[in-house]
Amino acid sequence: QVRLVESGGGLVQVGESLRLSCVASGSIFGVNAMGWYRQAPGKPRELVASITYGGSTNYADSVKGRFTISRANAKNTVYLQMDSLKPEDTAVYYCAADPRQMLSVGVSPVYWGQGTQVTVSS
Repeated sequence: QVRLVESGGGLVQVGESLRLSCVASGSIFGVNAMGWYRQAPGKPRELVASITYGGSTNYADSVKGRFTISRANAKNTVYLQMDSLKPEDTAVYYCAADPRQMLSVGVSPVYWGQGTQVTVSS
């Protein structure tokens, strides 16, 4: 079993930045892909960004150029740097991990964190 613990959420103003962190523990030898999903009230959960063990990345169109995903394998940690935040980025952000090489839309990851709230105020 893999445990994922997120941190770094909070309340910010439009245009400001936040960095989310997610630390994996447990049976991490089974983890390859890691990433971030988000879910706003009344909306389905969406894949925001994903990263392979080797560092290849994918982003949702809505965050390209503003968000950056990275990982420190030695620390079992994945990060999401969020810049130029907008009110529509307000959501609960979930860390996810999976034995597959890359997370993909439509396929639910095996492991999930508990979520951290990000609120962008205008």
